[in-house]
Amino acid sequence: MVGRDALREYLRGALWVLPTLSVVAALAVGAVLSSVSVGARSPLAFQGTPDDARTLLFGITGTMITIIALLLGLAVVALQLSSTQFSPRLLRNFLRDRPNQVVLSAFVATFAYSAAGLYTVGVSGGSRTAAFPRLAVSGAIVLLFASLGLLVFFADHLLHSIQVDAIMETVQRNTLAVIGDGLLAGGQEAPEVPAWAVPVLSRRSGYVQAVRPGRLLPCAARHGVCLRLRLRVGEHVVAGTTLAWVWRASPEDPAPDPHAFTQALDGGVRIGFERTLEQDAAFGIRQLVDVACKALSPAVNDPYTAVQAVDHLSVIFCALARQRLGTYVARDGLGIVIIPARRFGDYLAVMCGLIRRYGAGEPTVAHALLQLLGNCAAVAGDDPVHCAAIEEQARIIVSDAEREVPSPRTSASRTPRPSRCSRPWPGADPSCGPAVSQASRPRSAAGTSVRGPRRLAGILTGFGRRSRLASIPWRWRRPGQLKTSRWPIGSGAVPGGWRTAARSSTSMKHPGWAGRGSPTAGTWRPWPCHGRELRPARASARVAGCAGIRCWASG
Repeated sequence: MVGRDALREYLRGALWVLPTLSVVAALAVGAVLSSVSVGARSPLAFQGTPDDARTLLFGITGTMITIIALLLGLAVVALQLSSTQFSPRLLRNFLRDRPNQVVLSAFVATFAYSAAGLYTVGVSGGSRTAAFPRLAVSGAIVLLFASLGLLVFFADHLLHSIQVDAIMETVQRNTLAVIGDGLLAGGQEAPEVPAWAVPVLSRRSGYVQAVRPGRLLPCAARHGVCLRLRLRVGEHVVAGTTLAWVWRASPEDPAPDPHAFTQALDGGVRIGFERTLEQDAAFGIRQLVDVACKALSPAVNDPYTAVQAVDHLSVIFCALARQRLGTYVARDGLGIVIIPARRFGDYLAVMCGLIRRYGAGEPTVAHALLQLLGNCAAVAGDDPVHCAAIEEQARIIVSDAEREVPSPRTSASRTPRPSRCSRPWPGADPSCGPAVSQASRPRSAAGTSVRGPRRLAGILTGFGRRSRLASIPWRWRRPGQLKTSRWPIGSGAVPGGWRTAARSSTSMKHPGWAGRGSPTAGTWRPWPCHGRELRPARASARVAGCAGIRCWASG
């Protein structure tokens, strides 16, 4: 039974199954229509000559190849977009999308039908013939128009399927189907694993995709043992580690042989390379959590998408609150099979944990999570276990939000503190420009703070050695153009909002910040960039140590 389930799960996600069946069906239909003889005056018959029929089939064949390539290209773009923008675990939903498989099958069938017709239409025994299957050629025209309509449908379906609302709705619908039919009814009391239990090792590595208690219970009853799985559905197991324990009621009884249960576990526990939604509702929850976390990442910064994901999760958790969750226990005489499963609190922890940590600083996300918990509390009623789990998560969400989001009252009560660098650096001319705070001081390429103008001068002029200003990572443009820095504004290397320029046609030493002579002719001062042109000046020189950045400005 598990082998049939695994085959069905694979065939639903395989992209080649329906196209292969459609090719076989198209060839069979073409053979049948070729044997049907209709008159030239029939409205269903093709009215052209054999050469016209072959030209038509050639055109359809080439067109279908182009459309198939276009379809696959669009599908790859959609898969890449969903993987990078939302979650890589959503790819299986696109592969299992039935409309995509049907459209691809129709195009492949049209191509195979038209290509096969070239073997018989207008030729016979290596020479031209005037007789040809007119009805079969008419069938190729019908398939061409059907493929054209499916191409328009595929474009519309693809554009709608990559929308975030449609993606989350699909995940919600699939997860609700699992909650309604796939979950095992739990909540029973199960014995703990005793010290004399014998471990049964796993022979495969992968994720536990499904468990069939009906295949395990007869084996446990035949040996009179209690069999308990170590992992829940959706968890990963490594070959050679413990998959289950078996034990008898008393330690004085002979220990069971673990090899006697290996075959039963292989048939009753399906292990695969990926998680599936067959019995794993947490996998659907994980997909929506991934969408919310991607939306809250600094690269995307889309809190409303995270709120939408939480709204869809609210529907799923309200359905979970009505179910009997927990460990599943099956008994048959002396045989007992115990299958661990997640409780309602475990599902809440899977959902709230990541979203709470990534969205603690966003009040709308915290409000959506609290609204989800409120809906679950209204559905759960007086269940003490569910209420305790909901209360715990609500307390953690509120605590994190109070810590990350400053309240308006607290922000208003704070008095502004003076800047840590309210005066210029030593030796600076107060009239040379505004004082720069310590937070906006220049930083070196390694990210360390440039403490003082002397160190900055050493970096810019080759650490005390004479060097041409062309080695400085700044450049001059032609006269009349704005001289800009190669370093990005606000990147930490140069204070944000300042642009710098230097003369690249002369040599220089350290400026007079440390008593090593005086700078060359010119006015050295910071200058805000407001679209004004910075150009060399022939005025007296002075050092603007308050900013630590040397600039030429008109004096």
